[in-house]
Amino acid sequence: MSALQRIFGRDTKFFDLLESSAAAAKQCAASLAAAFPKLTGHPSNDVLTDLAQARRKHKRISLQTTEELCKNFVTPLEREDIEALSSALYKITKNVEKIGERLLISPVGADLSVVARQISMLEKAADVVVTMVNQLRTKSHGEEIRDAYEKLQTIEGDADKLMNELLRDLYHGSGDARAVVFWKDLYELLEKGIDRCRDAGYVIFHITLKYS
Repeated sequence: MSALQRIFGRDTKFFDLLESSAAAAKQCAASLAAAFPKLTGHPSNDVLTDLAQARRKHKRISLQTTEELCKNFVTPLEREDIEALSSALYKITKNVEKIGERLLISPVGADLSVVARQISMLEKAADVVVTMVNQLRTKSHGEEIRDAYEKLQTIEGDADKLMNELLRDLYHGSGDARAVVFWKDLYELLEKGIDRCRDAGYVIFHITLKYS
C-alpha cells in the first residue's frame, strides 16, 4: 500500500484488527457454550483449554492494535475510538474466561442448567457485536448499526430480568451460605459478560454517530 493511501486513511489494518478482535470475543463465548455440557459431574481443567487459547489469541490482537496505533499517525477512525473499542472487545473475552473458571469450581451436585439461558444470551450478544464491528468498515451502515445496538440493549434488558428471577429463587431457597455465594457470583459474572458486549456495542454506536 502506497504512502499516499496511508495518509488519506485507506489503510485497512485497523479494521482488520478490530474485526479479528470481535471474532476472538465471539469465539470465546462460543467455546464457553461448547464446554458448558462438559462442566457437569467431575470436570477437568482440559475443558477450559479453548477458552484460554482464545483469550491468549485475543491478547495478541489487542497488543498489535496498540503497537499499530503507536506507529501510525493517520488512522481511519479516531485513535481514542480504536483504542476504546479494542479494550471493550478484549474485556468480553477476559470476562468469559472468568465465567468458565468459576463454572469449573461449582459445588458438587450443582445443577448448572439454571445458567444455560444466560450463556445463550451471552453468545447471542457476542454475535451481534461481531456484526456491528464488521459494519464499521464502510461507514455506511448507520441504520443497521443502530438496529443492532437496540438488539443488544434488548438482550441486556432480558438478561437483567432473568438474573433478578434467579436471585429471587436463590434468596428464597434453602441452600447453604457457600452455595448462595457461588450462585450469586456466577449470575453476576454472566450478567457482566453481557454488559461487556453492550458496552462494546455502545462504542461502535458512538463511532457511527460521528460519521453519520
